[in-house]
Amino acid sequence: MRAVGEEVVFVSGSDEHGTPIEVEAARRGVDPREITDRNHAIVVDLFKKFNLSFDNYTRTHNEVHIKFCQELFMKIYNNGYIYEQEVSQLYCRNCGRFLPDRFVTGVCPSCGYPRARGDQCEACGRVLDPLDLVEPRCSICGEKPVVESSPHWFFDLPRFSERLRNWLLSNKTLPDKVRNFSLSWVREGLKPRSVTRDNLWGIPAPFPNAGGKTIYVWFEAVLGYVTATIEWAEKIGQPSLWKEFWLDSETKSAYFIGKDNIPFHTVIFPALLMASGEPYILPYTVSATEYLTFEGRKFSKSQGVGIWLDQAIAMLPADVWRYYLVKIRPETSDSNFSYDGLQAVVNADLNDSLGNFVHRVLTFIVNHFDGKIPQPALLMAEDTAMLDAVEKTFTEVNNLLSKVHERQALETVMQLARDGNVYLNRREPWKLVKTNKQEAATVLYVAAQTVKALALLLHPFIPDTSKRLLEILSQSDVKISWTDRKLWTLAAGTLIKKPTPIFEKLSDEKLETIKTSQASSPS
Repeated sequence: MRAVGEEVVFVSGSDEHGTPIEVEAARRGVDPREITDRNHAIVVDLFKKFNLSFDNYTRTHNEVHIKFCQELFMKIYNNGYIYEQEVSQLYCRNCGRFLPDRFVTGVCPSCGYPRARGDQCEACGRVLDPLDLVEPRCSICGEKPVVESSPHWFFDLPRFSERLRNWLLSNKTLPDKVRNFSLSWVREGLKPRSVTRDNLWGIPAPFPNAGGKTIYVWFEAVLGYVTATIEWAEKIGQPSLWKEFWLDSETKSAYFIGKDNIPFHTVIFPALLMASGEPYILPYTVSATEYLTFEGRKFSKSQGVGIWLDQAIAMLPADVWRYYLVKIRPETSDSNFSYDGLQAVVNADLNDSLGNFVHRVLTFIVNHFDGKIPQPALLMAEDTAMLDAVEKTFTEVNNLLSKVHERQALETVMQLARDGNVYLNRREPWKLVKTNKQEAATVLYVAAQTVKALALLLHPFIPDTSKRLLEILSQSDVKISWTDRKLWTLAAGTLIKKPTPIFEKLSDEKLETIKTSQASSPS
């Protein structure tokens, strides 16, 4: 979006509240803040190493977020959409406390999964209430809880059924699977949702007589998109600027999530914004991926199945992981991460197609044209076709990314590198330089334009590689733009630097070392 000239604010943050953190803190006998402080710092550092270009990566346990959430929920309460009600809850007599969502585990009533959590079954994805579980157990002590009564505050979600249905049907930019999944929720009949929990760790509920209650994490975490923008605006010294993004109908908001989080982003979040009475923009699109498995198995922290980001960055450059993860992104169906697949992609795409083309072109220019982009002569049909392919690629990739088809967009960029190799092989500049150096100059000029185009097009996907290519081409100061055609051109006479291979093959020996390192690394 930045490359096509859009004004972008890219935000996210560490979701620091909720029962998972409180459960873990209770098990360790520490304050939840100790865990969140440590992990937030680790995450921020890793995201920097992986070159995620956040304008603001925040955290939900901060004053801006807490204040905004409390004020917004009071608006919704005063608007008549939140009410108090006594509810039956699971209570652990051994621990002396009520057990919200993940403080309870048991058998999923839908699929029979034996370790379902009290908020959602990770096997079938069904959203649950702790009372739904068969054979419930306290997550801390393992004892069987009893049912007792406690007051809670509920969001009257059913009152927004018609507005949500109309919005889902009218929003043509939502992917079909997201729209249909969300509509199924509405058709099945929305139920009032409890806004509060008996958690000790979280945002204190602001409602009258709600002392000791906190706001349910999934109700306040989605508001973090708004508060992250507010915090960003304050950081850059324009505190009211956030309103131009969240209260301006011209703004488009895009969300990138896993499919199990769809209803929180397309039902609950929009309903909260509607209930506020303010003209907040609703999601423009929601890109919800399917599941990614690891060597055919489900990722699991507890069982050590997967690769931690700090392990990954120590094994291979960030761009390798970024490229492969987009290459296998589960956009329309589940996909699988495999070491053999990683090796095949690194060797075929990054080394052979991209790296080989770039190195052949730049080395030839250094060796035969004194490192200067040669002046072209008369363009032959194949030369014109190659330049047309460059222009077509910019258009196609822009269109694909605008629709969040990341895999196809990346494949389209890589096809340009493959086309470049085919072009070189057909035009054979290594022969032309001996018989017609002017024609060889034309071929290398065209090929160099293709290299620069690849550097610009690859920037969202593998930014380190993009930056390195631009440095070799003496284009470090050039703006990354896919709309200004003047910036695509690499002028004749430009002195380039001596190239070195931008990628190397992933050997069997190196791959085995990576597997061994990952398997032996502690969680």
